[in-house]
Amino acid sequence: MLPGEDRAARRVLMVCMAAGVTTLLDQSVLNIAVPALRQSLEAGPTDVQWIVAGYSLTFGLMLVPGGSLGDVRGRKGLFLVGLSAFVLFGAVAATGVRPDLLIAARLVQGAGAGLVNSQVIGTLQDVFSGLDRARALGLYAVTGGIAAALGPALGGALVATCGPELGWRLCLLLNTPCGMVTLWLAFRWLPKARGTVGRSRLDWWGLIWAGALTLALMLPFISRPGSAQGAALWAVTAVGLACCLVLGQRLRMRSGRVPLVHPSLPRSRPYTLGTAIAMAAFGSSLAATLVLTMFLQSGLGLSALTAALVTLPSAVAMGVTSAVAWRVVRRLGPHTVTVGLALGILTLLGGAAVALTAPRTALPLLLAAVQLLSGAAAGLTVSPNQALVLQHAPAEAAGVAGGILQMAQRIAAAVALSAVSGSYLHGTSGSTGGPRTAFAHATLLCAGLLTAAAVLSLLRPHLTARPRPQLPGPGHPHPVDGLRRR
Repeated sequence: MLPGEDRAARRVLMVCMAAGVTTLLDQSVLNIAVPALRQSLEAGPTDVQWIVAGYSLTFGLMLVPGGSLGDVRGRKGLFLVGLSAFVLFGAVAATGVRPDLLIAARLVQGAGAGLVNSQVIGTLQDVFSGLDRARALGLYAVTGGIAAALGPALGGALVATCGPELGWRLCLLLNTPCGMVTLWLAFRWLPKARGTVGRSRLDWWGLIWAGALTLALMLPFISRPGSAQGAALWAVTAVGLACCLVLGQRLRMRSGRVPLVHPSLPRSRPYTLGTAIAMAAFGSSLAATLVLTMFLQSGLGLSALTAALVTLPSAVAMGVTSAVAWRVVRRLGPHTVTVGLALGILTLLGGAAVALTAPRTALPLLLAAVQLLSGAAAGLTVSPNQALVLQHAPAEAAGVAGGILQMAQRIAAAVALSAVSGSYLHGTSGSTGGPRTAFAHATLLCAGLLTAAAVLSLLRPHLTARPRPQLPGPGHPHPVDGLRRR
């Protein structure tokens, strides 16, 4: 049952869910087709790295500016522009004949996807309130998560059925019909932009500093520096940009102007704590899935389709668990996220144990069972946590709050993917251990990230129970209270 009391609100939710599926499926469906793409275009390692990671880079880069622009100028026009760019350059990427053309198309496509997703969060916060808002945000998070989990299975099926050359191109074209339908529905059903905010409110300097900081945080993990001095230079640059951003925001507030980052967001411990939990959980999930796919194909020599089938139970379990997660939230409140994180930790530990001890012939089936439990854990974690975090954002900063949350997750993903995949590759190239030991070690790193998230989650009820006058207003009830009263 969709949240909302009227048909118009439910139509808006359907458009937002379709946008989430369209843009987030594209990111995961290509990963499993990378070997075929590399052979087809004769792309080098650096080219492949930018084809895959460039999308995430520009996606994250557009989230905060997109959210701020939506808060100030209205969301519908930006949504349509972003989705149009996503669809158009997706077709360009699918027909590319050179790596550099494909890289450029993926960069623009990622920017379009980031612009779309930043409008989705703000739109849902504008249209829904109370428990309906929590459920709508949760459904959006769940559809995106399921799409990301289904991506490898669909990509593997396309490559296996249509062959490597046509298969990877179809992976990039998969979202074109979905995107065109979503564009048409968005044009008809999304609410019109509200022209109540003046142009002077847009914090252009804040946007520039935030964009530069995002680049400084993500680029070193996408295109790794060649020396310790290079890494140190990136770190110093990021610290300097962060200081400039904070100083600029304070000066803007002192002058009576509205800053890019609403002052209530950094002051809200529930918001910052929940964002940290989301970062650890998101980074761990993506890194664990990547390492599993690498282990199945390069370590065990399985086909892309078989590897995709091993990961498929995760998407199924996540969808089923998410459907009942809100009943658990009504009883446990924010402890639901803690339970989901604990289950995720046990699942990762079980996967590491299976990799070290199980017979080779039984590994795919046992790892598929592990993925089933992993999806169930994600269903209890992703959507409840996102709803709990964003309930603490004021209505006038809904887009920026959602953009910061998603940007933080992208930065965490860049760090986790680099560190965990590097651990696995280093382990497989060593003289001892082999793929099984390397996979177990990498999985334990992911379990460590989830453990940190679980510790933070245990602290959240004590913080959210404290009254905070600036959070939220009459139209933004406390998420736990609202869910328990239902």
